[in-house]
Amino acid sequence: MAVAMQNQSDIGRDKEMAGFLIKHHLEELKSIILSSDPRLHYPLLVDFSELMDDNPQLAHAIFSHPTEYLSQFDESAIWAQRVIFEDFKQIENASVKTTVHIRINVSGSPLECEETFPSIGKVRVKHRGILLTLKGTVIRSGAVKMIEGEKIYQCRVCKHSFKVFPEVETRNSTPRPTYCPSQNCESMRFQIIEDKMICHDYQEIKIQESTQVLGVGAIPRSITVILKDDLVDTVKAGDDVIVTGVLTAKWSPDAKDVRCDLDPVLIANYVRRMNELKSDINIPDEVIMKFKQFWSDFKDSPLKGRNAILRGICPQVFGLFTVKLAVALTLIGGVQHVDASGTKVRGESHLLLVGDPGTGKSQFLKFAAKLSNRSVITTGLGSTSAGLTVTAVKDAGEWMLEAGALVLADGGLCCIDEFDSMREHDRATIHEAMEQQTISVAKAGLVTTLSTRTVVFGATNPKGQYDPDQSLSVNTTLSGPLISRFDIVLVLLDTKNPQWDAVVSSHILSEAEQKKGNQDENLTEIWSLTMLRRYIHFVKGYFRPVLTNEAEKIISSYYQLQRRSAAQNAARTTVRMLESLIRLAQAHARLMFRNEVTLLDAITAILCIESSMTTSAIVDSVGNALHSNFTDNPDEDCILGYIYIDRYILKLMSRNTTTK
Repeated sequence: MAVAMQNQSDIGRDKEMAGFLIKHHLEELKSIILSSDPRLHYPLLVDFSELMDDNPQLAHAIFSHPTEYLSQFDESAIWAQRVIFEDFKQIENASVKTTVHIRINVSGSPLECEETFPSIGKVRVKHRGILLTLKGTVIRSGAVKMIEGEKIYQCRVCKHSFKVFPEVETRNSTPRPTYCPSQNCESMRFQIIEDKMICHDYQEIKIQESTQVLGVGAIPRSITVILKDDLVDTVKAGDDVIVTGVLTAKWSPDAKDVRCDLDPVLIANYVRRMNELKSDINIPDEVIMKFKQFWSDFKDSPLKGRNAILRGICPQVFGLFTVKLAVALTLIGGVQHVDASGTKVRGESHLLLVGDPGTGKSQFLKFAAKLSNRSVITTGLGSTSAGLTVTAVKDAGEWMLEAGALVLADGGLCCIDEFDSMREHDRATIHEAMEQQTISVAKAGLVTTLSTRTVVFGATNPKGQYDPDQSLSVNTTLSGPLISRFDIVLVLLDTKNPQWDAVVSSHILSEAEQKKGNQDENLTEIWSLTMLRRYIHFVKGYFRPVLTNEAEKIISSYYQLQRRSAAQNAARTTVRMLESLIRLAQAHARLMFRNEVTLLDAITAILCIESSMTTSAIVDSVGNALHSNFTDNPDEDCILGYIYIDRYILKLMSRNTTTK
């Protein structure tokens, strides 16, 4: 009687679920029926918020008992297909598909709360058995395997057939049934129906919580996620994902002198890639209007507006205008394009700060990491080539790849402090990652290529006393090929200038006395850290600047002059330098909120390269980057200076041409 009542309630629930699918997902069901391949696994995405509005009781049942009800939901998808199949009988290849999987999307639903959407480090036993959502970065991606699914047994006495499912706790082994579940039959004699064996695609990945949300000293936690059927191979190492599934546990593999424990595992129901969104940078329409209004106010003095934005970068460091401009241009970057041969030319810029101790290099690194929507900070002393790129690890007898810092920073920023502390071999491994933006791996039989579309921001001390007469390679022990990959290399020399020391010390002491700064107070409030992040994110996605003829002419002339006068830094003055000039000019156009690279942008890019001290000095007006400061009237001063530089470079170019 009890079994009959249970069957009745199951049938009623199946009808409820099938009715919901027909009501809200009729078109998806039709496309599944019309699909030609009956062996494929078909996902059917259901919004949990929609399910709650339509049937709150069913939504609560799925949340509190997902293992039972999600499999029943899959069965109801087959039932729903049968209901609407009558309309498609005459169509060739139309059939009811038995491999449909309901995927629950919790985005925008009440399940996006702390209780059901905790950080990975806060997952506890209380979360076991409910519909749980976790967010993290894929650090390890295992091989796709085939595992045996449910087995169908038949009782030798009453001939009743029933399914037995594999258990994750015992590493997917299927237990032999102990008695017949049929009513009034307690037989213990069974046989397997071999021709009905079912197999599934199976993959294990490991996700790790973001280090940006953790406090100092906290170790980022990770958890294994099991993907099945249509979910396998949908993500790779370095992807940001949100996984919804059921938390369970499995026995850790047997190892000598290691205690066998239950490891937490999330069996995924739905995986959402966040690479397109990258991070929670929400830019409301009113904020975009503020950006437009800001540039409207500074229409007649655009460089003053630019300087107001730059003042918001690392405000605790006084002056250093050139460095702040370089940081902004590096984070914004240029436009990636594909050349005639089909090769991708990177849009991301790289920045290297070389300076004496106490010049604020680490401060800029940390602030840049806060500005980027995805960042990884590491030091050269604590990094190996495997830690920076990718390492091969053995898990349960199987080799798999685990992502390093550059792969985890894909689409963001990788900050490497104490760059000179890295071993020569470890520095050489990032050559490909910086220029081609990929990492080619051939380890333990794993041959693959991983994506590293990341900005590299390095900081290093010079080797002993910096000698301006020597090349940068000699002063830093960095190789020429590595230096040539950095778009801007700024050298911050502490030359003990008494006037500069007096200005800096008075600024620091006045800040210590009163926390509030009185200079450009309103502008500082406008360009807070949050607004700067939003601004950089917006201009990177909204603008794709194109070079004007004047900009092309001045960049080309400057590059040719550098090629002719290059003596000490021949490794730097390659085609990479021309690409760097274009990237920096495009980044400055984006910073100035426009889609056109003007002469002003091109000359700003030239001045950044000149400040690098890695090229032959053509413009004499560029001084030490450490002592560069914000001017009161940048538009008047700079425009006159830019006109002079423009004419000076073109004059030099014409003189060289005449001489030839």
